[in-house]
Amino acid sequence: MSSATRAAGDITGLSAADLARKIAARELSSVEVTTAHLDRIAEIDDQLGAFLHVSGAEALVAAKAADDAIAAGEAPSPLAGVPIALKDVFTTVDAPTTCGSKILEGWVPPYDAAVTERLRAAGIPILGKTNMDEFAMGSSTENSAYQVTRNPWDTTKIPGGSGGGSAAALASYQAPLAIGTDTGGSIRQPAAVTATVGVKPTYGTVSRYGLVACASSLDQGGPCGRTVEDTALLHAVIAGHDHRDSTSIDAPVPDVVAAAKFGAEQDLSGVRIGVVTELGGEGYQAGVLDSFHAALAVLTDRGAEVVEVSCPHFTYALGAYYLILPSEVSSNLARFDAMRYGLRVGDDGTHSAEEVMALTREVGFGPEVKRRIMIGTYALSSGYYDAYYGQAQKVRTLIARDFAAAFSQVDVLVSPTTPTTAFAIGEKVDDPLAMYLFDLCTLPVNLAGVGAMSVPSGLSADDGMPVGLQIMAPALADDRLYRVGAAYEAARGPIEPS
Repeated sequence: MSSATRAAGDITGLSAADLARKIAARELSSVEVTTAHLDRIAEIDDQLGAFLHVSGAEALVAAKAADDAIAAGEAPSPLAGVPIALKDVFTTVDAPTTCGSKILEGWVPPYDAAVTERLRAAGIPILGKTNMDEFAMGSSTENSAYQVTRNPWDTTKIPGGSGGGSAAALASYQAPLAIGTDTGGSIRQPAAVTATVGVKPTYGTVSRYGLVACASSLDQGGPCGRTVEDTALLHAVIAGHDHRDSTSIDAPVPDVVAAAKFGAEQDLSGVRIGVVTELGGEGYQAGVLDSFHAALAVLTDRGAEVVEVSCPHFTYALGAYYLILPSEVSSNLARFDAMRYGLRVGDDGTHSAEEVMALTREVGFGPEVKRRIMIGTYALSSGYYDAYYGQAQKVRTLIARDFAAAFSQVDVLVSPTTPTTAFAIGEKVDDPLAMYLFDLCTLPVNLAGVGAMSVPSGLSADDGMPVGLQIMAPALADDRLYRVGAAYEAARGPIEPS
């Protein structure tokens, strides 16, 4: 399996933007496009495991409705008719939402997530639900209760996590667009290792209503694509205020589509780009650093001023994150108690309610979920709250101040997205700390709530695997990500397997 460009004339090889233009001009129908992608899924997904559920019939009904609306001159959005893959952490009334966990096996929710609603309203057919680390806890999509997802560039390697299914679907041309969630890098990190584009929007700008919570103060849904333009078009569809989400920001969404177009057409004169000193150096793969330095040269050639910036408290991000996240996990996952929905074990009349809860959670949760629940429960326990969770929140404040100080000097910050390229399946599954270190570069963004993008920056000379460039912008300035990302993408040129 390789993510080499699809053959000329192959529908699934077109970008989402090109598909949208052809569907709008009625050169292609949404039914044709959706059928082509469903056929592609049937052809190759048994080798990759990107999808947990394929909604073929439902997707074709939505495609026909999009075609009818376009024919009537009532296209509901610029992406009308272009199909999408949806991470299985967003609720859907017409498909199971399992979060990659046995405890929710077969559960069909009674309501759609806000993101699901916006996709449907925009006339975007949903191809199916993609695989993920259980409850978004993991960096490799090996923690799913159902299957391991493989990287299309090398099927012996991981596709990143927790949203490896969405990234693998994009990289293998099973979907032109995808939705992910990013709690500590779960959009950006899979994008980096599969040569796709992933954006973690400013916290609060994409509704979390119907997004099954992992860590509520960190989780953020976001767009995934194969190009910066595609990702911008999807960002514009899903972003915006939602009164049902108490953390939703009631502020205008920056014009990310215009920013992407401007970036692709103009140079970066007047843009100051900061290289984060603490996100590089020892422990980073040589090929990753070489690719990063080559990307800096491209940005400089494009007219940007590149300077070094220190964010000293970033070195504490890993420790703070792995106290805050498990603490919120411990609280959020308490709702999965076998009493109202989902798996129920031991309900034979011989066990008490407490015993049924304990038996169900023992069987229903996987090892990584249990590990984080136990860490979080301990960190929140009497006598330890201030020493662990309280201290971690103070570090979080210092990291946010580092970002504020840096953005007073530069327009965006950059770093490698991951310290290494994709590692082998099974290589780190028994070493949690090694797995956690894979998210080293992405964690600070979530702790501060700012926006960030991973855009492909080439292939590592070490192993020929994809490398990602991370771009970070101030809160509510997500348009800067798209301007710089599109400018870099245009100057970089296509990335092809060797």
